[in-house]
Amino acid sequence: MEQTLSIHPDMHVGEIAAALAGATAVFRKHKIDFCCGGNVPISEALERKNLDASLVLGELRALAATPPEAPSETNALIEHIIRRYHDTHRAELPELVKLAKRVEAVHRDHADVPAGLADILETALDDLGEHMEKEEMILFPAMRQGMVGMVDGPIAVMRHEHDDHALTIRALQEITHGYQPPAGACRSWQALYQGVDKLVSDLTEHMHLENNVLFPRFESR
Repeated sequence: MEQTLSIHPDMHVGEIAAALAGATAVFRKHKIDFCCGGNVPISEALERKNLDASLVLGELRALAATPPEAPSETNALIEHIIRRYHDTHRAELPELVKLAKRVEAVHRDHADVPAGLADILETALDDLGEHMEKEEMILFPAMRQGMVGMVDGPIAVMRHEHDDHALTIRALQEITHGYQPPAGACRSWQALYQGVDKLVSDLTEHMHLENNVLFPRFESR
């Protein structure tokens, strides 16, 4: 099934991200904030970044011919979020913590060692674990029962926690210098930064699907 969204410069970034599957990958590539800062027209966002509007809009319009990754039906979307993102975070974050501890210990005398990265990742592991459990045990079951307008409180809590996750993302970007290891970095250091980059990408997409696609279906109008 093809997507049929017509992209025009006055559309807001968040609107495009919510309606066009794959748009978030384009925004991440060009470092355009589509989650917390998505309430601006795409033309304005492109101008702020001094980006070629015809190029980026062309990339977005090309997505109209591709099938969406995330399903549109609500129960299937919830299952997709759990399997694609919750399960992935649970599998990958503990390994990143171990790898960060190893890199910090082995390279503690290096000027660019990411001192404190393991602590940030451990906090993310704990916070995300609690967050996802609340969704799976409380919010998602209510949504599966069709409780539209009756879960505003839990959704508000989840949105607030997403804001906290966004702060974690910024901290990870800063401490890894944009996931760029120094010249001559060992393979463990390179693998660590690649893993953190993937975590941030997954977490950003995860929050976007919930904030902009799933949650609005159940919030009071």
